Amino acid sequence: MFKNVMAYRIGPEWTTSLSQLEEALDTARFVECSPSQDKSIGWTEPRGQANGPLVESIGGHWILKLQIETKAVPGAVVRRKADERMQEIEATTGRKPGKKESREIREDIVHALLPLAFSKQSSVMVWFDMDARLMMTDAASHGKSDEVITALVRVLDGLPLTLLQTTTSPQSAMSQWLLAQSDDELPSAFSVERECVLKSASEDQAMVKFTRHLLATDEVRKHVLEGKLPTQLALSWEGKASFVLSETGSLKKVTYLDGVLDETGDKADKFDADVVLSTGLLGPLLADLVDALGGEMQFAAAPKPFLEASTDSPFA
Repeated sequence: MFKNVMAYRIGPEWTTSLSQLEEALDTARFVECSPSQDKSIGWTEPRGQANGPLVESIGGHWILKLQIETKAVPGAVVRRKADERMQEIEATTGRKPGKKESREIREDIVHALLPLAFSKQSSVMVWFDMDARLMMTDAASHGKSDEVITALVRVLDGLPLTLLQTTTSPQSAMSQWLLAQSDDELPSAFSVERECVLKSASEDQAMVKFTRHLLATDEVRKHVLEGKLPTQLALSWEGKASFVLSETGSLKKVTYLDGVLDETGDKADKFDADVVLSTGLLGPLLADLVDALGGEMQFAAAPKPFLEASTDSPFA
């Protein structure tokens, strides 16, 4: 169910009930784009059943789904039609349109072509673990996760979210793990797998990518010692799940090993089973990862809320 994980800490002062959350999301239900609209964002049924609840509570975990629809007119088409119109204006009036008029011409063309544009829909699953005071998004990019946070803050008054931060940065820890000479120097719950990306911090930004490659080698250590820092590193956790840890602390390509997810049963039962198994695995995995990164960072004062934070990393 969750192929990516970005984790956020929920402030201790914020509380809500399941019914209150359902009511809040209902004010921002997803509606498809109108003919002249280029983007629509809203909440939809996580289970995929029309007129169902917008919040599914399974095993004490709350599951939400944000739906995003976009429509785009190809830039080449807009430029071609805008050029044609500006040439026509110049031919009939003897003057070239200025910057403001050119911009308005392009905007008019986009507005006229939007009803003909194909739409694209995507969704992001959201997981509230109120016992652990964590909120996780299944977002493959920080931009998508930002859209989830913005949508939540709009409907949940006073929701305090901060990026989960650890004492040791993921990049520093990944460098140490790649330099390790033995398994004893690695965190006990994790194993380094056969994929990583190393990138130089120098101006040339030289990059080396290893795929299906043994990483416990002098070749890899040499790259790290020369100053190339890991931006991605494949790890496995207790033989139950594998994932790629990014330099920002997000988890990508989450895969559950040994067929731990049930592929049988009807659609409704499968949704429940997937939620139970996903949350049951990812909760302990995240806890072990935070421990491996030196524990959660403690602040003398409350950190800035998400929308005011200067970093986009869940594990800064």
